[in-house]
Amino acid sequence: MAPMTSNRVVLLSLAGLVLSAAVLAIWPELDLATSAYFYEGGHHFAAITPLGQFGRMVGYTVPFVLLIGATALWAARRFGFNVPFAPTGRSVAFLILSMVLVPGLVVNVGLKDHAHRPRPAQSTAFDGPYPFRPWYKFDGECKKNCSFVSGEASSAFWTLAPASLAPMPFKPYAIGAALIFSIFTSALRIAFGGHYLSDVLLATFLTIFLIEALRRWIFGANGSSG
Repeated sequence: MAPMTSNRVVLLSLAGLVLSAAVLAIWPELDLATSAYFYEGGHHFAAITPLGQFGRMVGYTVPFVLLIGATALWAARRFGFNVPFAPTGRSVAFLILSMVLVPGLVVNVGLKDHAHRPRPAQSTAFDGPYPFRPWYKFDGECKKNCSFVSGEASSAFWTLAPASLAPMPFKPYAIGAALIFSIFTSALRIAFGGHYLSDVLLATFLTIFLIEALRRWIFGANGSSG
């Protein structure tokens, strides 16, 4: 990325993180209202269907397929095969580190296992056993793999990392496809009753911010992967 573009990504993602956190802390009822929209007939969430399950499986699988595919292309070139558009070793290191550190350690280990926020489907507002907790209160009844923040939204938005490594003129299309995929996957998690709006939004902006910060650290201030 050019310096200005990288700076904008950092600033906009940080601004989105702060703004989303503030709005959904002041008006936590927005979380309940969003989830209620997908709670059909007062007895189940809209996405709990075979098609919804298939969509979730796709959303869960694609990031790992991209990571394995990029690593395989790099390895093939290292073994002497002529592989067009194979990523560099530094690019593969960036992809692996960003996946392990951001969706892996920060989101799934650092937040989800310690936030104790019940998922919508676990909350009394949607016939679950536990009281609703706003995103900033880590005193809920959930014990492990909890609602805050969304791990699958974080993994989905991680696909912006490999998309940003695509060569021109393909990069804008790759980034656009990654955004569409990520938004769809994140919305599906809300429709499943697996996450609140705040879980998804804060995971989104936190993931983009941390990945871009890691990119700048690995590739330099201009974010170039070359």
